[in-house]
Amino acid sequence: MRRTDKDMLVTGLKRLAITVVLMFTAPIVLYQAFKNQENFLFWPVCIVGIILGFFAVRTGFKGITTIMDSMFGKKTKSS
Repeated sequence: MRRTDKDMLVTGLKRLAITVVLMFTAPIVLYQAFKNQENFLFWPVCIVGIILGFFAVRTGFKGITTIMDSMFGKKTKSS
């Protein structure tokens, strides 16, 4: 039976912690952007919020993938 790679598991958990922070930050930034639509900084703040949301999703997937790889091992290509 394969043992869990603890270093990789910690890396995955750190990524998930960053995901949680981004999951709260991105909607707050977008809310502030849409609340101040008449402000000249609307578009830059809106773009930053969208980028933060994208990174939240990406970091979440990478974190879950890293945790799964630490527990079950990486997939090997069999051809």
